[in-house]
Amino acid sequence: MWTELLSAVALVFILEGILPFVNPNWMKRVFLEASQMDNSTLRFIGVSCMLIGVVMLYIVR
Repeated sequence: MWTELLSAVALVFILEGILPFVNPNWMKRVFLEASQMDNSTLRFIGVSCMLIGVVMLYIVR
């Protein structure tokens, strides 16, 4: 169980690191735009991403 959890966390780090490695200027613009969004919009994006992840995990498992 711990091996699977740590493997999943490692994959998240790998996937999260691809975009800043490939195109750092684009990532800077994304962070600047995100910092100007209101909290409710960021929360909606966050909960949407979590729900998509849960659905994907349910489909795969």
